[in-house]
Amino acid sequence: MTEENNQQPRKELGPLDIMKSVAAAMIGVQSDDNRERDFEQGKPAHFIIAGVIFVIIFLLTIATVVSSVLKSAGQ
Repeated sequence: MTEENNQQPRKELGPLDIMKSVAAAMIGVQSDDNRERDFEQGKPAHFIIAGVIFVIIFLLTIATVVSSVLKSAGQ
């Protein structure tokens, strides 16, 4: 048998798969299997967009927490 016969049909990643992969990669716990799957089945633009959204949400969360702490410390 050739390697082509053993390969599974290419399946596109869904939005939830992309979000999970980006979140795992951002905190540094992405598995090698998932990383390889992402490179084989995913589109770079989807991961870039998800990464930018994740970073924006992260920065807004940090800014909100810092603002809240500073307000409570000033009272």
